[in-house]
Amino acid sequence: MISYSLSETSEFNLIIYNTLGQTIRTLVQKSKQTAGMYTTQWNGRDNAGAQVASGIYIYRMQADDFVKSRKLILMR
Repeated sequence: MISYSLSETSEFNLIIYNTLGQTIRTLVQKSKQTAGMYTTQWNGRDNAGAQVASGIYIYRMQADDFVKSRKLILMR
């Protein structure tokens, strides 16, 4: 589960990358979201629907000019 909050209406992106910087999964893309709390669930699959290996991943959130990246550990 990935939780985040927006202080104002923004165009929001949430993308998961592997440690090599390759895009693994796009969870939210160019979605206009209003201010508030949100929760998104990642099921451990890539954009093609294949299960990814346990390990460390990076998720990147972008809302207009704001960008934040965090580490994510996937354990099966």
